[in-house]
Amino acid sequence: MNCELAHERIVLAAYSELPDEQVHELDRHLAACTECSQEREQLRALKTLATAYPVVEPDPNFVTRSRIRLEDSLDAIPPKRWFERFGQRVLNNFANLQAAPVAAVLLLIVGGGAGTLGGYEYAQARAAHAAGRVPAATAEKADSGQATPIPAEVSNISSVVRQPNSQLVDVTYNQVVPQHIQGSLDDPAIRQLLMLASENASSQGVRDDSVGLLAAECRAGHACQGEGIRDALMVALRYDKSEAVREKALEGLQPFVAVDMRVRDAVLEALLNDSDPRIRAASIGVLEPVEADTGVRRVLSTVANSDNNPHIRTVSREVLSRAPEFQ
Repeated sequence: MNCELAHERIVLAAYSELPDEQVHELDRHLAACTECSQEREQLRALKTLATAYPVVEPDPNFVTRSRIRLEDSLDAIPPKRWFERFGQRVLNNFANLQAAPVAAVLLLIVGGGAGTLGGYEYAQARAAHAAGRVPAATAEKADSGQATPIPAEVSNISSVVRQPNSQLVDVTYNQVVPQHIQGSLDDPAIRQLLMLASENASSQGVRDDSVGLLAAECRAGHACQGEGIRDALMVALRYDKSEAVREKALEGLQPFVAVDMRVRDAVLEALLNDSDPRIRAASIGVLEPVEADTGVRRVLSTVANSDNNPHIRTVSREVLSRAPEFQ
């Protein structure tokens, strides 16, 4: 058994969803693999921490708003062009033919590449031909004083309807037009845009700047409601791929670790699971105001005794030693 398969089975075993024969196989692997054994211990500590707190049902209004926001985001995604869909279909077919002979796979690759390239060149030719025709048609109408401006930044056409018994055609199209807004950090519109920017998957720089500004607002003691800036920072701490963005999110959450249980749990998750040792060590410092909490001390004890990083073990022991009566 390799470590990747072991990681999947550790989660299933933790929730008693792994068959007995696979449990025995997993135990044999864990006995010989220190890294996987460490991951199991961390998962057990996280489960223990989770059971220490009651499960709170989300507010129905919050769930509704989240669903509406998700639907709006999905609607805003532009549809894929036909050659993009064709390329995706080729890739899916290729994945389904992993067991096919080598000659068939090579033929599929060559044919798919030629088809995609030909389709792309055909689409480009059609676009160039259409671009040459539209200005000419516009010029003819301009001579008669009835010029229709050429639409700019067209992302796609959603409908084309010809009016009955007429030469008029109604074309509905969607545009992608950059917009600009300026305002202070306490402006609700600016804050909303910053929270959206913190989830910008295409630009790490935008995420870094927006999370940095949101974190600075929280550290300065300005309004950081749970269902808003604080939530955006917790999402960034848990899921952002950039260490710099996660570190800024952790700094912004520090003032709330003693008053918001959700923030405390997010910081504990970072301590247990973050891939950057600096962020894990910083998480211990953030947890110092709540070091006497039972769940926090349980996690710190696990890290202090069994973490692979000696610096993190040392820092955890130092924090635990400050309240010996709770040991």
